[in-house]
Amino acid sequence: MANPFQDQLLKAGVVTKDKVNKANKSKHKQAKQQAKNAVTDAELRKREIAQAEKLKAERDRELNRLKVEEENKKAVVAQIKQLVEMNRLASGEGETAYNFADDNKIKTVYVSDEVRKQIINGRLAIARVDGRYEIVPKAVADKIRQRDASFIVLINDSSPGSDEDDEYADFKVPDDLMW
Repeated sequence: MANPFQDQLLKAGVVTKDKVNKANKSKHKQAKQQAKNAVTDAELRKREIAQAEKLKAERDRELNRLKVEEENKKAVVAQIKQLVEMNRLASGEGETAYNFADDNKIKTVYVSDEVRKQIINGRLAIARVDGRYEIVPKAVADKIRQRDASFIVLINDSSPGSDEDDEYADFKVPDDLMW
């Protein structure tokens, strides 16, 4: 019960039995090969799915890492705000203006003469939190600087270094000039 078309060709003498068997074998081989390729296609799909899952997991890890970094930044900012709030000196008491540079702009805070001297000597520092300038002790400013240096606007050196090669070492410029 072969293919009726093949039977007709055999009866007509157009093809031989060997050619029919050869054609059947090649057809059978081709069907097997397609079955193998179908399994291979399934494997390829599995590989593509696994690759897509791997990329998704990698992207998720990156997003989680960014989220953790953002949360850490928020925690650091909260710590800095807490340090400043707990350790700031009372502002608004002084009538003496202290000028300093912030982002290439001259800013002014009004402090007492004693606080101004302490800022100049490096015992006090100026920090910027939420757009306000607060005066904090140097130890607190160092703690803030360890967390994020961008919050510290001004810390004067308590011991000015003198360069031996400085030509103008004999001509001292006072730090406490009024602007």
